This record gives sequence, C-alpha cells and structure tokens, in this order.
Amino acid sequence: MPDHPSPFRRARGFTLIEVLVVIVILGILAALIVPRVMDRPDQARVTAARADVAAIMNALKLYRLDNGTYPSADQGLSALVKKPERGEIPRNWKSGGYLERLPKDPWDSDYQYLNPGIRGEVDVFSFGRDRAPGGEGFDADIGSWQ
Repeated sequence: MPDHPSPFRRARGFTLIEVLVVIVILGILAALIVPRVMDRPDQARVTAARADVAAIMNALKLYRLDNGTYPSADQGLSALVKKPERGEIPRNWKSGGYLERLPKDPWDSDYQYLNPGIRGEVDVFSFGRDRAPGGEGFDADIGSWQ
C-alpha cells in the first residue's frame, strides 16, 4: 500500500491546554495594555480644556486692548461673543466679536470666569472631570494660572 495520506484521516486540532494557554497570554497582555489606552481620552480632554482656556484668555486680552478693561463678572465670557448691553458698555467692541462662539469644556460644562481673579487679574477655568472645585488628577481644575 502506498504511503499517501488518507482523505479520511483526522486533522489534528488544538488541545484544550493549548487554547487555555493562549487565552491566559491574551489576558495578561490586555491587563498590561488596556489601562494605558484607557487614560488617553481623559488626557485628551485635559489638553483640549487647556487649549480652550488659552484661546479664551487671548480673546480677553484683545477685548482689554480695545476697551481698556476686561468684561465685568456680570457680563461674563459672553461679552467676547456678543456686545454687552448691561454694565459698562465697551467703547470699541470689535464688530463680529472676539470669539466665534463660546466653547463648552470637554465635560460639557461652561467655562468659569472671575473678574477680579483669585490667581490673576482675571481667571478662566474648568472644574475638570468631576465638575466641582478642587480635585486631583483628571478631577483637578484647569485654569489660566497653569
């Protein structure tokens, strides 16, 4: 008889032990990699908030150059988008505004504005992920003083 492989010969598959070893290896890799990847969205939100605060501060500086003062606390950041109609009306408010629109922070909350500021002449900040004053890590406030 010839030594041909028979078409009816059973193909050898993976044993249960081999499959379990592969699953354990994949589990270990996932345990090492997933925590590093899961941080990225929060880091991106913090970076976006810092960029927004910087843009708002630049707009406030332009407002001050044109009008001699920052918007009052009562007028708030909306004075950068629409000419204030209460309080001290700006003399040289730039037609079209200083910002196209007032952004929300990455956690969908409004940016906070203090005039006079606590940490600077004016303060612009986000409360961070926890939406409450203070905090640490991704819950920390992100502001113009940083």
